[in-house]
Amino acid sequence: MAAFYAAPGFAAVDISDALRELIGVDLTVELLEQGKITQVQQKNPALVLAPRHDATRTLTEDILRTLDASLLAENLFLYRKPAGASAGFWSDAERTALYNAGLALSTLAGLQYFSTSRNAMRTFYETSTVIDGPGTRRPAADPAFAVPPPELTVYARQKDLTFGDNIYRYDYYAQPDALIFVQTNLTALNIGIIPAVAKEKIRSIVTIIDAGDYLLLYAASIAKAVSLPGMSRRIGDSFSTRAEAIIGWYVRQADMALTP
Repeated sequence: MAAFYAAPGFAAVDISDALRELIGVDLTVELLEQGKITQVQQKNPALVLAPRHDATRTLTEDILRTLDASLLAENLFLYRKPAGASAGFWSDAERTALYNAGLALSTLAGLQYFSTSRNAMRTFYETSTVIDGPGTRRPAADPAFAVPPPELTVYARQKDLTFGDNIYRYDYYAQPDALIFVQTNLTALNIGIIPAVAKEKIRSIVTIIDAGDYLLLYAASIAKAVSLPGMSRRIGDSFSTRAEAIIGWYVRQADMALTP
């Protein structure tokens, strides 16, 4: 994943006003040095890495409260825009391309992630297909828009080699300075025969915030997980490493979207 992140060794003088306002000086320095920051909490989790972005914080805090969450895995990433991208903040065309990149759910098929329990790379989604709805489940093409709508809901069927074949709802929110994607499980997630997360008891959020020369990416997996001994921590670690894979997938999409 290191190739996807801002290169380490940036001096403090390189901190942009946008990053300073979003995450503060300390987190910015750590992020510029490390490329990513991860935090996993159990029992009574609270936001630690969420940027100071009103829509992101409001949405994430509402989900924490609504789910009465027992698990929160947060990931913060920094992506430096390619040389061919617009100077400063994104153009309307770049914002649209980045939005459509997040809608390309079929391209998640075959995605790999690092399994902490197996200490090896593993396939994340064997298949990933947009469907017309959770009832009919008819396959559909990945949607794309000339202008991102403020809000959009898309349904997908995804076969996950850890949690099986499931149906998800994806809610998309487009703002002038940010794109927010929220995945909700519409079927229960199981690990083999062991129940892990009940229906609609996990939300996975990815926020892409324009920070001038960078994109700040924040991922949060929030769940009301089962309380079996050791299971919550295992699920939390899995969510965190899988979030890294999703961010890696999105950054590859962003490279194509932002390169002329």
